[in-house]
Amino acid sequence: MSVISLISQATIVVKLILLVLVLFSVFSWAIIIYKIRSLKQAENSSRQFSEVFRRSKSLNEVNEAARRYKHSPLSSIFQAGFKELVHLTRSNPQPQNAINGEKLELINRSLLRASNQEINRLEKMMSFLATCGSVTPFIGLFGTVWGIMDAFHKIGVVRSASLVTVAPGIAEALIATALGLFAAIPAVIAYNHFLGRIKELITTMDDFNLEFLNIIEKAYGS
Repeated sequence: MSVISLISQATIVVKLILLVLVLFSVFSWAIIIYKIRSLKQAENSSRQFSEVFRRSKSLNEVNEAARRYKHSPLSSIFQAGFKELVHLTRSNPQPQNAINGEKLELINRSLLRASNQEINRLEKMMSFLATCGSVTPFIGLFGTVWGIMDAFHKIGVVRSASLVTVAPGIAEALIATALGLFAAIPAVIAYNHFLGRIKELITTMDDFNLEFLNIIEKAYGS
């Protein structure tokens, strides 16, 4: 009783369940590989941009450098805040119209909007991993229950409860459970791992927002 022969002899319902579990597994692994690459790029670019931001002598210089770090959420946040800053200073160039509390709040809102957009980008497709980790074990369990029901049906048809009669049905049923766990376990591990890394990036973004606002307040404050 090889696995392939058991699957080929399984009922159409069990085969469909196995196909669904395979698709879940394939898509989850594709997302895992994509998230590994995208989060690594975001972390590396953010670290490099932070170094440029702290050693640059002017915000204009940082703005020129920000274009080189398109994978960094900090770069996008800075560009949004700098754009709002330029708009406010050009509309009120007089020294008496410096960046006061109200205008600083406008810049803060721009930073928060950009942060929310970057958070949405970082969390992209995470919901599928969560769904895969929570749903696939139950899909596999449904296949197991269906396979065992079919095994008991065969017992009633042949009127024999021997191991030869029930073993194939139970074996194919357990394959569904195993495949459900195979799809769920990597998805859950990856989801928790990525969630931790995203939280670290969000903390970095919050710290950057505060640092950027402090620089603006010192440089342009009344």
